[in-house]
Amino acid sequence: MTPPDPTANSAPDPIAPDSTAATVSAATGTAPTRPPLLSRALLLRFVSVVAVTVSFFLLLSAVPTHVGRGAAGLATGALMLSTVLGELAGPRIVGRYGHRGPLAAGLFLLGAPALALPLDDGAAWTASVCLVRGLGFGLTMVAGGALTAALIPAERRGEGLALVGLVGGVPSLVTLPLGVWMSGHLGYTTVTMAAGLAALAAIPTVPGLRETQPPKTHGTEGTSADAEALGMVAAVRAAGLRRPALVFSATAVAAGILVTFVPLAVPRASAGVATAALLVQSTASTVARWLAGRYGDRRGSARLVTPGLLASAAGLSMLAATAGPVAVLMGAAVFGTGFGIVQNATLTLMYSRVSRPSYGTVSALWNLAYDGGMGVGAAGFGLLAAHTGYAWGFALTGVLMMGALAPAVRDRRSRA
Repeated sequence: MTPPDPTANSAPDPIAPDSTAATVSAATGTAPTRPPLLSRALLLRFVSVVAVTVSFFLLLSAVPTHVGRGAAGLATGALMLSTVLGELAGPRIVGRYGHRGPLAAGLFLLGAPALALPLDDGAAWTASVCLVRGLGFGLTMVAGGALTAALIPAERRGEGLALVGLVGGVPSLVTLPLGVWMSGHLGYTTVTMAAGLAALAAIPTVPGLRETQPPKTHGTEGTSADAEALGMVAAVRAAGLRRPALVFSATAVAAGILVTFVPLAVPRASAGVATAALLVQSTASTVARWLAGRYGDRRGSARLVTPGLLASAAGLSMLAATAGPVAVLMGAAVFGTGFGIVQNATLTLMYSRVSRPSYGTVSALWNLAYDGGMGVGAAGFGLLAAHTGYAWGFALTGVLMMGALAPAVRDRRSRA
């Protein structure tokens, strides 16, 4: 959808109304034909999705494990800090250079430095390499996410985004533990080479990712003002983007808490339960994203945000019974379902409310809500649990998540 003309005298919200494939044609009284989801360009895009996932997650745990406790925090902190910086700079870069160039640059920055990691195990060298890789990863998230949305038919955006999430999610489940195993059994150099080459190998596929309607480039004459890309500040000010991002960030906070503290909260005698809970959570999220995408394309994604938030909060609260394995597994399943629904619904809504040149900004804002939420959750819950204990901390956080109901309900009413 196209935002209103920003040159108008009034100051309208630069966000288009929601659109859905379920809208019935006024002329014919029938639902529009659903276009094919998979195209050659989207299949090629899957290659770079998998490449980024493999390159990033192979080293996410392998690097800290190899360099030891002293430099582990510095390495991961540098990686995530530069990822956020890359996401912040991404919309401006994409707005100027389009999607394919920044995506290729991101793949190079993610892959090439990994090849240099074995040259020095020192904290300074490792952190420097991680800084560069984080910039590349952030750039691939923004440019790649925007390009993905442009390659998916608008009528099937929810389902398409869920499919892309599945393509990237499954390799992450495998490569995160695989990186540590490879480093221990095949050597640190082997895993860094594999991570580096995985990203670099996808660069030749980028030229084939051609859009049917390329984004506007700066300085192009004859382009209407309503095709201007939103900047990050304008996106945050726009209620139609800010509200879904706030709701998603609340569930991301809970996700950061779950993946970080469930293994610590569950009694050591039930360590297998914690592992199973994390697997259940990730599986439920993946399935829920897919189902939410299919439902949202037909009935509208806006109606899914509030139920997804409620399920996420309920699931986290259920984890308060950490001594009971059934409660832990059920809580992980309920939370994962809600989290997957909110993931798909919010991202689909945000893309549907902007014109194509603003896809990079939406991708950056959503990923910042994801990364920032998980970081705040992991850091903040540690302080909270130190005073309340894990059980009360889970329950209290579930209650606090209800604060996100306000933007969720207000957004739904404003679009009704």
